[in-house]
Order: sequence, then C-alpha cells, then structure tokens
Amino acid sequence: MKQSKSIPDGVTLWIQWSRLISIMDEVDIALVRTSFSTIVGETRDFAVILLDKHARSIAQSQLSSPAFTCSLPSATRRLLQDFPPETLRRGDVLITNDPWICHGHLPDFYIIVPLFGDDEIIGYIATAAHISDIGGRLDEFDARDVFEEGLRIPPSKLYVEGKPNRQLFDILRANIRYPTQVLGDVDAIVGAAHLGGARLTEFIKDYGEAGLDAAAEEILKRSEAAMRSAIRAIPDGTYKGATDCDGYKIPTHIAVSIEVSGDTVVCDFAGSSLQRHDASINSVMNVTHAHSLYAFKCALLPDIPNNEGLFRPIATRAEAGSILNASFPAPVKARSKTSYHIHNAIYGALAEALPHGVQAGSGSFWSVKCFGSNDDGSNFAMHVLPNGGRGAVNGADGQPTIAFPGNGTITPAEIIENIAPIVVLERSLRTDSGGPGEFRGGLGQTIRLTTLGRSVRMTIRPDKIRFPAPGLSGGHPGAAGALTRDGEVMPLEPFELQPTQVVTLDLPGGGGFGDPRKRASAAVQGDLAEGKISLDAATNVYGHSPQPPMSAAAE
Repeated sequence: MKQSKSIPDGVTLWIQWSRLISIMDEVDIALVRTSFSTIVGETRDFAVILLDKHARSIAQSQLSSPAFTCSLPSATRRLLQDFPPETLRRGDVLITNDPWICHGHLPDFYIIVPLFGDDEIIGYIATAAHISDIGGRLDEFDARDVFEEGLRIPPSKLYVEGKPNRQLFDILRANIRYPTQVLGDVDAIVGAAHLGGARLTEFIKDYGEAGLDAAAEEILKRSEAAMRSAIRAIPDGTYKGATDCDGYKIPTHIAVSIEVSGDTVVCDFAGSSLQRHDASINSVMNVTHAHSLYAFKCALLPDIPNNEGLFRPIATRAEAGSILNASFPAPVKARSKTSYHIHNAIYGALAEALPHGVQAGSGSFWSVKCFGSNDDGSNFAMHVLPNGGRGAVNGADGQPTIAFPGNGTITPAEIIENIAPIVVLERSLRTDSGGPGEFRGGLGQTIRLTTLGRSVRMTIRPDKIRFPAPGLSGGHPGAAGALTRDGEVMPLEPFELQPTQVVTLDLPGGGGFGDPRKRASAAVQGDLAEGKISLDAATNVYGHSPQPPMSAAAE
C-alpha cells in the first residue's frame, strides 16, 4: 500500500477528487437501482456525500439533492456527539430524522455509515433520503406541532456491528403505513453506502490513508480560498432583499440583510415572519442555512464540485421563533413552502451588485402523493414532484419544468400508471407562463390526472398560486399556478379522486430577467413559432410585431 503524506499537486488532486466523486456517483446509481419507492428511485429526492475522518464533506454524487448536501455534514457531526467515533465499531450504522438535526421534517432520514481502514475510521458516507411515509397525519398543512406529523427517531444505531437493531426496525414497521417501501429504501441506502466503502478501500490501496487525508485537506483549503476570492469581488456593504410567498391561509414574508465584508458574508433574516403554530410551513435553522449556502454556491462558484470548504466564509442568522428558525416542537412537514423561497430574497438583494450571478424566481416544486389499496389487499404509495419553469438569468432564458433550488426529476407517466390506478391525461407546456423579460423565464406545465376504475386518495401541495415566481432587473414574474378539480378550485387537504373526475395542475412559470422590450426580435419570433408565447404577448408585452406562425396565419 502506498503511503503518500505529501500535499498533492494540482493534477494529482484533480485525479483524486474526480475519483472520489465517481465513487459517490456509483453509490447514487446503486441507490436508485435498488430503491423501493418512487420518491427515491424516480424523483431522486436524496443525496449521498463522502466525509473525511473529521466528518467534513469532500465529495458528493453529481446528481445529489443540493440542499441536503449542505446540511448533511453538520448533522453527521451532531450524531457523532451521541456516538463518538472512538466508540463506533465496524458495521455500525447511525440514523435520525429529527428535523432540528437533519433537514427540517420527519420524512427525511439521515443515515451515516462509518468507513474503517485497518483499525480506525477513515471517513463516512452520509445519505439523506426522503422516505415515503413516517406515519402521522395525511394532510400537509394543519398540524399544530411536530408530534402530529409522525415518528421522530432520536440519534440511534440502525445497525450494531453489522447486525440490524431489531427493536428499532420493529418500531419503524409498527408506525409507518408502507413498511415494505420504507424499509426497502433503508436497506438500499445502507447497501449502497457499503459499496462506496468498498470503492474507497480501493482508493486507499492506491494512495494510502495519509493520501486520502492530504487530498481532503487540499480540497477543503482550495475550495475555501476560491469562495473567499469570489466574495471579495462583491463590493463591501449591506444588501437588503425581501420576498413574499403563499404560505398557508396568510402569506409568508422573508426579509434578508446580507453583510459583505472582505471575504466573508453574513445573511441575516431578521424581519421575516414569525413561526406558525397553526401551519406546517416552518423552516428550522439547518434548512435556512443550507438554502442560503446553496444560493451563494450557485451565484459565485457554480462549477466547483460541492464540498464543505465552500461553506466556511458564509454565516446565516435568523431570530429564534421566526419562520426561518422555528423552535421545537413547531410543525414543519411542508417546510419547503418557506425554504424554497429563500434564494429569491437573496438574489433580489444581490441583483445590482452581482447581476451575472443571480437568477429570477423559479416555479418549483409541487408535491403529489397517491395512496390506496391494490386488488390483492396490499397498499401502494406513489410520489410525484413536478416542477414549474426555472427562472431566467442574465444571458439565458430559464429552462422549462426544471427544479430549482432542488434538482429532482418528475416520476414518468409510465411509472405512475404502473404503480397506481392513475391515468396521466396530459402533460404540456403552458403558453405565456414564462415570465417576460429580455431573457424569458422557463415555461410551467399542465398535468391532468384521472383514475382508472376506482377512487384514489391524494394529497397535493401547490405553491406560487398567490405569489408567482418573481422576475429580476425589470423582468416580469412568471404565471401563477392553479389547482382545480373538474374546473373548480380545490381545497388544500387530502381528497378522494373519483373515476369520473379530472384534477388539473397548472404549474407556475419562472420569472424573467431584464426588460422584455429589450428581447431580441429573433427570440420573440422563435418563441411565437414554437407556441411558447402568444401573439398578444409578443405585441403588447415584448413590443414586437412579428409575423404570426404559418398555422395561425392560415386560419
């Protein structure tokens, strides 16, 4: 075994880092292929990261859910307070879903697998995954505290020296509606992590444990230096921004003050709404910090692979008891109704100082869940997380139906129809839904669903119905979303979809960037020809008088 203790040169470091990332990509693929649920296997609502022996993140799969990767390192270190590294044994696996440790609501399982060399821990593989059920209420919004929302697992050992903790598995099985899916995903997570451990052992054979340590130090050091350099390019000062979002029954206000001083940033969310005791839309500090980090990562260093070194120069503050730093035991199940708007406040604040790094608001994401019984009496659960349009940036239109700030994918219609008695009648882009701008926002989509033969229980969590995705720098907001059943606006509560009924999801468009009247004439004409905008929008919003498409002219 080679024992390289020297600092790797740039070429060697890039080779090593790329190999570590490829290991995590393989873990990612293994998890997708062995998962049991659509929320993991199709929607990809998970992340897998590699941490060094000090529990600092150094590599992740390239398709990992971004905000998870920002909260996993601190969660891992919190678990290690209860289970110090020197007490862990080969085969131990740690778990918790505590929202104030993990990512803010009970369905997110954090599972940590210590990796051993000859005698000691050399690193950890940490996985965050949204599992398909954790008991509790079926509705999305009306819990009064976290106890109503399901089972909370304190920091625990899921496996002890390679053997399952039967008591914990029995507790899980007794408290969840779909134990086959949930425990199948749990086993898939552990198995994929063990595969990653085997691949890291091969890395160690080539570079030694000291070589891994040296690579980790350089990854973190160089990444931190790059982020500090990028921050220094922003003029020192205080930048203020705010955004309003749908909330639940009453709007939520998010305010941010960004203090840039030299090579550091402090995001202070003072002035935001207070936490809600009557709605499950509260964000815990871990989630607020993670979404703030990711917003800066995208704005300043989008091309550097994610790792904890990038996080060091950025601090986040929010008042305890506010909706962005909710105090236990606040209800948190639908926390994305708040957290997915954090980047809009940040980018609004930085629009003038960082015009080429910010992005207009996006139409992501809605949550659709279908539950029921099969003909054989077994239960099924199916999740879909459809997206609206992505916000435009300075120099490029937003993409249609793309997740941001997540990167989940929609469950394919074929999978939906195979798992549940659901028929996908339509998936189409919404004309004029992208926010007008010199660079147009991405289009939202229309999805129409009905049932096949029998009723299906469903819950749908929409967003950006009252407050659409905002534009930037003179760009217009995207089209708002709408949720209807047989043409009537639906209440936001669980419902039974009957075979004769059709539920329609009109997902929002992304916001535009820049004055729409500055949009290139060729771009307007192309949008019109492709049905992305109407003739009315081309004329009255964009200020162009293009020729109508041939089909329209013929009519």
